[in-house]
Amino acid sequence: QVQLVESGGGLVQAGGSLRLSCAASVRTSSYYDMAWFRQAPGKEREFVAAITWSGQSTYYASSLKGRFTISRDNAKNMMYLQMNSLKPEDTAVYYCACVSGFGISAYRASIYDYWGQGTQVTVSS
Repeated sequence: QVQLVESGGGLVQAGGSLRLSCAASVRTSSYYDMAWFRQAPGKEREFVAAITWSGQSTYYASSLKGRFTISRDNAKNMMYLQMNSLKPEDTAVYYCACVSGFGISAYRASIYDYWGQGTQVTVSS
């Protein structure tokens, strides 16, 4: 069983930055691929970014690439999402998730076995 806890959300003005963190209860280097998803009110959960267990490969939603950066520190059992140039449409609850291997399906929420409780990000205009 893996427990994931997100932190770092909050209220920020448009154009600002936030760094989200995801703490894992087990060694994340244990071959868990990880990802960030988000869900805005009234919308489906959507893929944000993903990273392989080694950190060597990263994947992004095409609309977010260039503004968001995913990273991980396996020594600390942590994953991060650096969000820059935030826009009001980035407002959502952000979730971290992990799976033993996402293969070519990193963007599919259904394949992830473990999820955090989410952290709210609100971007004001």
